[in-house]
Amino acid sequence: MAKIDGDLEKRLAKIEKQLAQLASQKGNTGRDKARLTYCSLPKVQPREFDANVSAERAGLLLVSGNKWVNGTKLHYYFFEDDFWGAGNDQKDLVRKGFEVWKDVGIGLSFEEVSSAEDAEVRIGFQRGDGYWSYIGTYMLRLGPAERTMNFGQDLTRDPRRENVAVHEIGHTLGFPHAHQNPFSGIVWDREAVIKEFSGPPNNWELDEIESNILDKLPRSQVEGSEWDPDSIMHYGFEEGLIIEPERYQDGLTPEPGLSDTDREQVRMFYPPTTPTFTELKPFDLQRLSISPNQQKDFSISPTGTRTYRIQTFGNSDVVMVLFEEENGDYRYVAGDDDSGWNRNAQLSVRLYSGRRYALRIRMYYEWASGESAVMMW
Repeated sequence: MAKIDGDLEKRLAKIEKQLAQLASQKGNTGRDKARLTYCSLPKVQPREFDANVSAERAGLLLVSGNKWVNGTKLHYYFFEDDFWGAGNDQKDLVRKGFEVWKDVGIGLSFEEVSSAEDAEVRIGFQRGDGYWSYIGTYMLRLGPAERTMNFGQDLTRDPRRENVAVHEIGHTLGFPHAHQNPFSGIVWDREAVIKEFSGPPNNWELDEIESNILDKLPRSQVEGSEWDPDSIMHYGFEEGLIIEPERYQDGLTPEPGLSDTDREQVRMFYPPTTPTFTELKPFDLQRLSISPNQQKDFSISPTGTRTYRIQTFGNSDVVMVLFEEENGDYRYVAGDDDSGWNRNAQLSVRLYSGRRYALRIRMYYEWASGESAVMMW
């Protein structure tokens, strides 16, 4: 059986409670039957920065943090065992979710694979464990036996169907919950929210309710991002949960599917561009000359098989990722993210003569334009 992540005892107790309550609801009519299960993001350690990181720099890093380098192909895998597996009817709805994001025309692509070891995105259908996904590149910290996304109820019986998957894949792309945008002006009826979400079908503890609904995101994390109540990353809410804005006191129901703002945001971080590769040779210092959220791509064709060091130079925050080309596809080899720390990104990797590699560097923050560079030796 695949490894169960997280706090096993607490998670199993929660699942038993949820399954018991689901069973008790069979045949019920009325409002309880119409209630929806919502996404509860896994708890992770908050981002840490060096003590001398400025508020401006930290804000830019929080906005861009956990985003993939553009041009990445995300490989996704469905667990097949009895505990985490599901039928093709549910898998097809998740596949459709990936297609929805792909059809926007972005710089990321998606491919289903048959091995967990080959996947960055690993999807389970553990009943009673809720809907959730890790955000963006955080999932690279998890082992191949661990899920990065879960669908805890039968998607074919959820009226939102593939939109549940579109929401979770949005987290995989690095986007947080839209209803926690501090510019929304939402004033919650705290006690009503706690009562609603501590009961079935969500059965959340207080900390889950706070972290997924009541807590506001830091302003710096969404600076310049207007509140979009129709975002796919927004929950719908029953009447009586929102005090202000007044027009949502009777409930808030986002339009299904991606909103115009969703499309604009994902294109901003992952523009649909054809990469132009600059060849990187040993001891050839290459200036980056890119602005925040821009990216530069390099090709590497080693003439000898040995361990190489690749490092950035200058006062900047970047994420640097190395891929190996295989039959026109690029497979992740290694990466480093120096953002928020006073050091430079560096890789020490064994490269093989006759093979081709791609090095992608995405800029988070730079003190002065054009002062950063990369070299391999």
